[in-house]
Amino acid sequence: MDHIVFLTGRLAEKSLTRVLDSMAPTPFSWEIREIGLQVAALMTADMIRRRVSAPLAAQRVIVPGRCRGDLAALSEHYGVPFERGPEEVKDLPQYFGRAAKPFDLTHYETAIFAEIVDAPHLDPDAIAARARIYAAQGADVIDIGCLPDTPFPHLEDAVRRLKEEGFRVSVDSMRSEELLRGGRAGADYLMSLNLDTLWIADEVPATPILVARQPGEPATLDAAIEHCAARGRAFLADPILDPIPFGLAASIARYVQLRERHPQAPIMMGIGNVTELTEADTSGINAVLLGMAAELRVSAVLTTSVSLHARRAVREADVARRVMHAAREAQVLPKGITADLATVHAKRPFPYSADEIDELASQVRDPNFRVQVSAEGIHVYNRDGHRRAVDPFALYPQLQLEADGGHAFYMGVQLARAEIAWRLGKRFDQDQPLDWGCAVERDAHDLSAWCAPGETMKKR
Repeated sequence: MDHIVFLTGRLAEKSLTRVLDSMAPTPFSWEIREIGLQVAALMTADMIRRRVSAPLAAQRVIVPGRCRGDLAALSEHYGVPFERGPEEVKDLPQYFGRAAKPFDLTHYETAIFAEIVDAPHLDPDAIAARARIYAAQGADVIDIGCLPDTPFPHLEDAVRRLKEEGFRVSVDSMRSEELLRGGRAGADYLMSLNLDTLWIADEVPATPILVARQPGEPATLDAAIEHCAARGRAFLADPILDPIPFGLAASIARYVQLRERHPQAPIMMGIGNVTELTEADTSGINAVLLGMAAELRVSAVLTTSVSLHARRAVREADVARRVMHAAREAQVLPKGITADLATVHAKRPFPYSADEIDELASQVRDPNFRVQVSAEGIHVYNRDGHRRAVDPFALYPQLQLEADGGHAFYMGVQLARAEIAWRLGKRFDQDQPLDWGCAVERDAHDLSAWCAPGETMKKR
């Protein structure tokens, strides 16, 4: 049985003991070492080396998540693996559960086509800049969208520019002439060809995306598939996903029926009709659509990022395809894999009750403000008392910060974040930005927190 040493501070020690006791029986033995520090969040690798003597009789050492420094160097120094713990002490049971069976999110089978819908209005430099943004968010293919009745004299230049930068390129047009131009310029895919325009596929090497003459005519899509298959030609087949309330359910049925008729055919699903044209948070929509894609083994999705409410659609699709692939392969529900798609609400937003926070507050003997959130509201406490409210404006007069502008600003920021977290049901960690999942870019240096709640704070 492994023996694990947990390093912590004075304020977190009692809470850590309770949580570990509640996990009994554990598949490991454990001990807690309080290293002579009140606030665990202030622990550093250098401090550990000064205060913890070697050797350590353990197989693993868990340190607070905000512990700064090189854990690999500590592992080498002590001859024992060091690792950062979870976000909160109360998350230790989940942490050890995840550690026992991690999910590999590096794999997926659904490619993302990201469409630049206004490409005719952009010069090649701007098109390339947009392509780099989409690629950074997870796009595999950059789709150059042509517009009806809009000249596109620089189409070839746009295709060549993207190819020179190493992108795979699709050209999306309703005009045969533009599809031919794009294919001759080196596009990898042409969108979309039906029985009447399949001749274009004989003129250029680009892979055609096949559609029916009309969405309600599946026989014409079948005929196009059979045409390409007979010639050994690669293709993608798209039955067209319609928006709500103009046939979404019926169009989903078309995808299911297409997969039944053609078990091995590569399928494309255009999801932008749903994400762009539904005024709702797109992370959940993408989760469901990519879940269907995983079930149907869809080879590619086409998405757009035009409306500002859908500006993270490419990144969300990237996360969703990985999550749903992992869930399908492991034959588990898509829960507990990653919280990146839960951008608005947290699964466990309030790890501490008001009574538990009151107990922590009773131990504080310094003037530093701690801010926490429970299901009952916002808590602010220091040696002078424990204040509770659901409105920061009710708390602020009790803080007596009129003569301390810097600290007043700091507490204003913390209380604003705390109120947002309480109202939405999100995790709040003092001094840390709220976690919006894949809805925003993350700071590469963000570290998870593991310390007594509310330990990071500013002095009065």
